[in-house]
Amino acid sequence: MGASRSASVALAALMVGCVGYAARAEPRLDQTPSVVQSAATPSVSSDQEQADTAATGAISSPVSPSPNPAEPAVAGDSAQVPSDAPREGASETRSVEDSPSKAETGSEPAAAVAAAPVPTDPMGAALAARLADPAPLLARLSTKDREAMQAFYGLGAFKPVWVVDGAFTAAAKAAASRLALAAEDGLNVQAYPVPVIGTQGLTEAQTAEIELKLSAAIVLYAKDARGARVNLAAVSRLITPTLDIPGADAVLARVASAGPQAGAALQGYNPAQAGYLALKARLASLRNLHGAPIATSPVSIPAGPVLKVGMHDPRVPALRKHFGLPTRTAGTLDAASGEPVAFDGAVSAAVAKFQRGRGLPATGTLTPQTVAALGRSEPSARASDEESTVLVNMERWRWLPSDLGRDYVLVNIPEFRLRVIRNGSVRDETRVIVGKTETPTPVFSGMMEYAVVNPSWNVPPSILKNEFLPALARDPNYAARRGYEVVYRNGNISVRQPPGERNALGFIKFLFPNNHAVYLHDTPNRSLFSASQRAMSHGCVRVDDPFRFADSVLPEAWSSERLKKLIGKGERTIRLPEKLPVHLAYFTLAADDHGALRTYSDLYGHDARMKIALGLAPGSLLVAKAPTKAPTKPPAKVAARPAPSAPGASAPSTEARRTVSRPAVSAGAAPVRASRSAEAAGVDPWGAPPAPAPAPVSRGWW
Repeated sequence: MGASRSASVALAALMVGCVGYAARAEPRLDQTPSVVQSAATPSVSSDQEQADTAATGAISSPVSPSPNPAEPAVAGDSAQVPSDAPREGASETRSVEDSPSKAETGSEPAAAVAAAPVPTDPMGAALAARLADPAPLLARLSTKDREAMQAFYGLGAFKPVWVVDGAFTAAAKAAASRLALAAEDGLNVQAYPVPVIGTQGLTEAQTAEIELKLSAAIVLYAKDARGARVNLAAVSRLITPTLDIPGADAVLARVASAGPQAGAALQGYNPAQAGYLALKARLASLRNLHGAPIATSPVSIPAGPVLKVGMHDPRVPALRKHFGLPTRTAGTLDAASGEPVAFDGAVSAAVAKFQRGRGLPATGTLTPQTVAALGRSEPSARASDEESTVLVNMERWRWLPSDLGRDYVLVNIPEFRLRVIRNGSVRDETRVIVGKTETPTPVFSGMMEYAVVNPSWNVPPSILKNEFLPALARDPNYAARRGYEVVYRNGNISVRQPPGERNALGFIKFLFPNNHAVYLHDTPNRSLFSASQRAMSHGCVRVDDPFRFADSVLPEAWSSERLKKLIGKGERTIRLPEKLPVHLAYFTLAADDHGALRTYSDLYGHDARMKIALGLAPGSLLVAKAPTKAPTKPPAKVAARPAPSAPGASAPSTEARRTVSRPAVSAGAAPVRASRSAEAAGVDPWGAPPAPAPAPVSRGWW
């Protein structure tokens, strides 16, 4: 009987393993429904899906909330919703179905369970009955996970794989040992409880309960190890990686068939890159020196007007004292010392740092919300600040594919650095310019397909509305002086900048199609690369010495010398023979080329929000909800009259319109009405949550 059961279980594990792991990179049964996206074919979710997902906040538990108060914010079935707002480029985006097809998932749990014969033995009947019971096995186990578990056990004739003859199997013991060591990888041990087998004999119902609860813990561990525990849309709408979340049936098949090596199989779901392992080692070192948390002291600041840089207020001295700043700015040869009541840049920077730590918009202005937060006494994170930073960056490794590729491009946004990896070694690295704080560079992975020499630039609707039209209203000759081609058609405006030395994209751009319409490109403003802080773009990544970069990524036939000979000869598209992975990552703590960890500035305030999402810091993630109805007037008409964007400015006169050159615009030009979907969904055109104060005016588009 024992031999027959083992043979049946092995056959079931083999069958499900073939189904679940034939294509590891394909979407799984539990993959989030709002976007199924390949790197080469980006997916654009509907506006209503974005609004619904944003309204869920940071935590989405499909079964029941976690009974553990220390449990981090989790994603459950929620999707990492990408913003479909047009950004810097005019790259075409293509929609695909939001839900994976049967061919993509590779299995059909409901059909498998329905086709499975009804078990006649008591043990099989008990397992089938417990799987059919809606009572939760473990918090955060989704309905799709339950269906996949039913498929796994149905294919194995509902025979246990972890508990045999009243005792744990070797695979169960090995897997349980790994679950107990989940903290080594920055995971929460309490989220994966291992059931206990007592000394007394077990009934079939008790065996089924222990069996399935261990399966649930194993499934959740594997999913969390691949990045499923945080709803990234609540952290930022511009963090949109395609997570490689395994299906529950595939996890159980892989771990159960590993026997005594089940622990290693389960551990294999964690990242294995050198950068992750360096952070893991640092975490172990810090926990050996972990001390008690220190409470932050509150300060009572009277209510008053919102304070910005340059204003004076009697409350400023109290802020200076609280943040440990000098009572006034020191004088210089060119300027006298500041006033104690002056809300200057130093005070604003201290306020912004405090806001990031409390999960507030880091505007650097003293708002009523900031005053209230200053008056609250909140303990620091459960872990030390450095430990929390380590954990946050370990989590970010889970956003990357388990296999980065033999050859790939990695951009670390906070480091302002790009690296080209060939055959596992750094082929080249260079400085880059990334998005400003109000127009951040998104975090995701894509596949570079081609480069364009002498590119033209179709001004995206968001830049057209917010910056170009107000400038045109102030100066009717603005477009003509800068060489832009403007077309008025049916009340809409589209603008194109032809190729040339002044083109915002420079002489070459490298495209990896994505729903953000961002890419790597050259820039005419070469002097900006000498700055230490290079967050200056509208979201795209500007590359220093792009022709040297081209040598690293394009076919050998297209040398930098050959590319430079094409300058000024019209647009030329060069396709890569093989698509090249491009990873736009966000590491504020990362290992350098020598293995030493280096810290980088948290440009966009993602660290504080990630700490809240992981339960490492107090606070909540606030996500703006979509309005109940769309705007009454089409955004295109609003854009054609720039008064809303530039209060007090009048629309261009008829005479002014005559002075603007109007060559025909190429079919690729994006009309203003393209921004309607983002505005109707209540989403900022850049995909970021709205700030309480207006963003500062940009001094340049690129």
